Amino acid sequence: MAVGSIRFIFLGTGTSGGIPIIACDCATCRSDDPRDVRSRQGAALQWVDPLGRHRTVLIDATPDLRHQALRHDLQRCDAILFTHHHADHIFGLDEVRRFNAVMQAPIDIYAEPATLGHLRRVYPYIFDPETNENRSFVATLKTHDLAVGTPVELFGVRFEPVRLMHGNLPILGFRIEAADAAMAASPGAEFLPMAYCTDTSLIPEEMWGRLGGLRTLVLDGLRYQPHGTHFNVEQACEAAARIGADQTYLCHIAHELKHQEADAALPPGVSLPWDGLVLGDARFTEPRASMPPANGAFAEG
Repeated sequence: MAVGSIRFIFLGTGTSGGIPIIACDCATCRSDDPRDVRSRQGAALQWVDPLGRHRTVLIDATPDLRHQALRHDLQRCDAILFTHHHADHIFGLDEVRRFNAVMQAPIDIYAEPATLGHLRRVYPYIFDPETNENRSFVATLKTHDLAVGTPVELFGVRFEPVRLMHGNLPILGFRIEAADAAMAASPGAEFLPMAYCTDTSLIPEEMWGRLGGLRTLVLDGLRYQPHGTHFNVEQACEAAARIGADQTYLCHIAHELKHQEADAALPPGVSLPWDGLVLGDARFTEPRASMPPANGAFAEG
């Protein structure tokens, strides 16, 4: 595998209830088109770093993370970037303990201080394990604060937090690009720079400039009807036209959008993705993890 080989995986493309949703007989929820089966919105970026090491960074940890990791044969998790603290974006955090055991290392997580505070409240047994009644196998995490406009470089890829509004809640999107010319020219990097902007109902005026010059835009486009905390399809297409990325994918999709019909009606350069869609190097393969030592510092139990 070439150094710098990189790919982006849509682990999930659905709204908070997933598709099909419980107890629904609509055409999308009963569809036999696999593109209409949508797990909760999340993504993975995988690449070979300048030292030849495979890396995987997740964006959010969805309630479907176990299924998503198995489906895509994820073997490691070097870091997680959180957009915000809502349940459909954090309720898979418990699953990453398996990556601790495989890698025999902690996992770095990056979020705004308020989001980290919510994670600590939801997962006290992870962040304060000494208070647990029993010694148990929990995730081992290293926390890092994110700040809008202050990029984080991870293994040759730069992630810049961008302020977005999710109704009244300030959240983060990420501008993602190669950290140097060598990575930018590597196999699969044609989709970079990209921006990942889920759960968006407003882009603050001062942020539009940080979304310029994109090849790929992933942007919230929940449904046709207006919504108080998400762009609808019309608003998303208007934002996509202003941003001017080469290709825009609408994400966090509700069951009001049946893939075949909705995708065909979108303007040029705008598409619906599906769970498992891969951008970048289609030949990317991740080496199988070796079995961890039975009694290591991160042993399962």
